[in-house]
Formats: sequence, C-alpha cells, structure tokens
Amino acid sequence: MTLLDLPQGLKPRPQSHPVTRDDRAAALRGAAGRDPREDGEGSVQFQMDPTATIDKAKVFAVYGKGGIGKSTTSSNLSAAFSRLGKRVLQIGCDPKHDSTFTLTKRLVPTVIDVLETVNFHTEELRPEDYVYEGYNGVMCVEAGGPPAGTGCGGYVVGQTVKLLKEHHLLEDTDVVIFDVLGDVVCGGFAAPLQHAERALIVTANDFDSIFAMNRIVAAIKAKSKNYEVRLGGAIANRSKNTDEIDRFCSAIGMERIAHLPDLDAIRRSRLKKSTLFEMGDEPEIVAVQNEYMRLAATLYAGDKDFAAMPMKDRDIFDFLGFE
Repeated sequence: MTLLDLPQGLKPRPQSHPVTRDDRAAALRGAAGRDPREDGEGSVQFQMDPTATIDKAKVFAVYGKGGIGKSTTSSNLSAAFSRLGKRVLQIGCDPKHDSTFTLTKRLVPTVIDVLETVNFHTEELRPEDYVYEGYNGVMCVEAGGPPAGTGCGGYVVGQTVKLLKEHHLLEDTDVVIFDVLGDVVCGGFAAPLQHAERALIVTANDFDSIFAMNRIVAAIKAKSKNYEVRLGGAIANRSKNTDEIDRFCSAIGMERIAHLPDLDAIRRSRLKKSTLFEMGDEPEIVAVQNEYMRLAATLYAGDKDFAAMPMKDRDIFDFLGFE
C-alpha cells in the first residue's frame, strides 16, 4: 500500500519501528480457538469479542460459491434498500476488496490496510479513514483479509464490527449487509453468521453452485444452534431456469426467494462500475431492478426463515445426477 492508496487526509502515524510482514501476521494470527459454544463435534471456533455485536440494524450475510455473483447481488440489494429509504452499510469480507466498487466507483482501502498504517492502534483511526459513501448514500467498508496463508478471516470481521461500534456507526443504520468470501470453509469465514439475522445464499441452476449451497446450509444450521442467524432463502443468479434450484430447495425445506436472470446488462454494469439502478430504463433492466426492490422489501419485513435439513455429500451428489 502506498501513500496514494490511503484515504484522503490519512497519513502514516509515527511508529516505533516499521510494520513488517511478521508483525502484520502476528496481529492477525491467533484469533481462532475453542469456544465454549462450539457448533459441532471437532469444530474450532473463532473467538469473537462478546462486545462486538450489532444490536439495532437488520443484518444479512450473503454467501455462495466463489464467482457466483455475491458482490453484484449484495451491492444491488444495498442500492435497493437505500431506495426504500433505509440507511445501509455494506461490509465486504474478501481480501480482493472488490465488494463495493459498483457503489463507490473505486477500490477503497481495507480496514486492515488502514490499521497497518497506524501499527494496529485502533484508537488512532477516524470513521472517514475506512468508511466511504457510495450510491444513494450507502456506506461502504472493505474489511479485507490477513496476508496470504496467515491469520484468520474471522479476526478481520470482528475487528471491523468493533471499529464500527466504537465510532457509533451502527447506531443510525437500518440494514447491514456482509458480502462474504466464497464458500463457508472455516469458522473465520463463518464469523458474519454470528452477527447476522438472516443468511442468504446466491446460487446458479447448476451442480457446483447447488452442491456448495448445501454445505453453506449446513454451516448456517450449525451456527443457528448458538446464534440468532436463520436461513433466509436462496437467490437464483445468472440463471435462465431455476428447476434444479427449486427441486433442491423443496427437498431440504427451503425456498428460492428471488430470480435474477443471466443478462448482459448485469455483466456490463460491473464493467461500468455501476449498480443496475444506474444502467438505464430498458424493459429487461427495469424488470431486474423491480426484482431487487421486491426482494429488499420482503427481507426487511423479515417474516420468513427456513429450518432446512442439508443433505449428506453423497446424497446430494446422487440427487443432482441425471441420465
């Protein structure tokens, strides 16, 4: 990270010694350990700061197979909530820090990048150092992640929420959306589920996406034993048809709550660094805008959750097979 990457007005603070890669890794390492409220046999849980909670806002965590369109879905859903008059905060939980660029029109520095400039002394940060206003007033934060091969993604999520609470940024927020890296592969990446009211799964109408969705359902079910999170449903994305998604949802006790088709306008919106609400008024675009608005209104009403029973890997492998 260079001076050009820093938020406006933020300069490196004086340090007793330069922050090395080892220093950074040490600051992010050691965040995992046994939690007395374990989610299942053999689980190793991220130790979340018990004071780092989100009390008032409706909180959604968006998961799905890598590359399925979670960031596109999250950003357009944030835009839709904002158009309903809600105060929205989107938190990107991916080292690529590209969750919010269609809202902010740029790649913003991550919380971890900014913390590094102050040698991880959180008391030296100001909200404007890591929170950016995007489309229609949506507030955007990129949590970032630890150096490759070190640390724990859960620490990054916890530290971000802690900072937001310390700066009282959650008190006037109606909706928080966590856009989470890929599949739920460990307790660290499952950390947003400890904050969320509803977990949403973005999927396509294909084997790999639905297979991944099944494992995410299992993670949500495990977290729901000890936390308030509940399964909010499946969002079909980049799919002309939804027959396999619907068949799977029916089999495990879940519903598809939205269908976002495979439109070239969605691809172009990423290239234009824009939300779909800035992509014109062609009928097919308006139809998708309306689907996002309907989904946002339904989620904010908060009247649905699903006690789905995920399949064993072998069972879903056979379930999705066909001649």
